[in-house]
Amino acid sequence: MDKEKVYNILKNKEIKDIYYDDRPVWIQEINGNIAKVGFADNFEERDVYIEDLYEDNFLNK
Repeated sequence: MDKEKVYNILKNKEIKDIYYDDRPVWIQEINGNIAKVGFADNFEERDVYIEDLYEDNFLNK
């Protein structure tokens, strides 16, 4: 995912299915090329590269 897309999701408070490593996440904040995400399947948080995030439909293209 590119940085502009992530900023638009956060700015517009869009509800999107965002994934990291096949796990659903929500984006908490962005710092440069790093996004702080929370995992929907537990209470884990992690800093990940924005480029490693993807939307659900990305795999279906």
